Amino acid sequence: MALAESSCYYQASSKTCFLPTNKLCRPRSSHALRFQLQRPMVVCSVASNQAPAQAPPAVVPKAPEDATKRADCYGVFCVTYDLIAEEETTSWKKLIKVAVSGAAGMISNHLLFKLASGEVFGPDQPVALKLLGSERSFVALEGVAMELEDSLYPLLREVSIGIDPYEVFQDAEWALLIGAKPRGPGMERAGLLDINGQIFAEQGKALNAVASRNVKVIVVGNPCNTNALICLKNAPDIPAKNFHALTRLDENRAKCQLALKAGVFYDKVSNVTIWGNHSTTQVPDFLNARIHGMPVKEVITDTKWLEQEFTEKVQKRGGALIQKWGRSSAASTAVSVVDAIRSLITPTPKGDWFSSGVYTNGNPYGIAEDIVFSMPCRSEGNGEYELVPDIIIDDFLRERIKKSEAELVAEKRCVAHLTGEGNAFCDLPEDTMLPGEQ
Repeated sequence: MALAESSCYYQASSKTCFLPTNKLCRPRSSHALRFQLQRPMVVCSVASNQAPAQAPPAVVPKAPEDATKRADCYGVFCVTYDLIAEEETTSWKKLIKVAVSGAAGMISNHLLFKLASGEVFGPDQPVALKLLGSERSFVALEGVAMELEDSLYPLLREVSIGIDPYEVFQDAEWALLIGAKPRGPGMERAGLLDINGQIFAEQGKALNAVASRNVKVIVVGNPCNTNALICLKNAPDIPAKNFHALTRLDENRAKCQLALKAGVFYDKVSNVTIWGNHSTTQVPDFLNARIHGMPVKEVITDTKWLEQEFTEKVQKRGGALIQKWGRSSAASTAVSVVDAIRSLITPTPKGDWFSSGVYTNGNPYGIAEDIVFSMPCRSEGNGEYELVPDIIIDDFLRERIKKSEAELVAEKRCVAHLTGEGNAFCDLPEDTMLPGEQ
């Protein structure tokens, strides 16, 4: 089989597409059909009504020079793609397929190598990385694949790259959706919601069409809460509970600030919750947090600092980092994605919990339903989670939670055209910033 590197035209009546060479092209997924693709991932063969000039060889050689033409792998990974039974490491688990969007970006530049090394899923878990980029970033994406090649990770068994989510998300068991447009000068939050919302609506449809039915989705691209809502609404065949908006970096930042104030190492800080939206309305919860197992308010008695400076530092930490370094956080975001995955695949320590932006239907906190809201979660390590009951919410905490809730409800109205709920109507309470914005 050979990979066609030219435009392909769809014929609706036969669900096939034809190249100028008169060879018949069969897309790997019927959902991936496009009228014209710049870099189609298609498999070509002689049309069924045409007799081949000669019988094909019984065994197709797997020489490296031929392997690089395959659509489903990159470089050296094409050579190791079909391991014979004798070469498989019997102690390894079944291959896990991880799709990453925005794979040529800075966050992915840190994250992909953690995924490939075994740091995330474990030292006996082989991984297939399925990398999604854009037409503009495709050459850079090839560079990323080259670096992964050269790193010689034994657990990294497959790498595939592409620009079509219907191809890249095929059979994915984890989808880490990082790619999103940053907010430009003069852009209103409503505009950002619409531009990025369209990206995540399309990716939700692709996941619904071709991903594993139990795929776990972590949305990193901002505004991540509402992008996660858009994504899950466009993937009705995947449980809404499988979608997460990343607020783990905010939790990590909150733990850091509490540790600094208390004069302890951060591993002594536990039970920290980030409530609400990944914006400057987010609520770092010190009321339920603990230091050395004791309530934070018993260790840090400066109530004014907790209610004002602590909250503001966490909310604006990303902007402060940009001022110091000149660019937004990438490495720490990648670490927080790793933390978020680990929290779902390893049992939560007894009595502790973690933060994640999840679907609110059925929540025990009185938060509006049908939005994605960061709340305290715990897991048995099977990829699932449950919300933590019996959380203390006083009037101070409730007031702040309601403000973030109102923002997310307004954002939901703003993207109604992308969730199948009618015409959009934007009446955002205020133009709040994302944590990494100036």
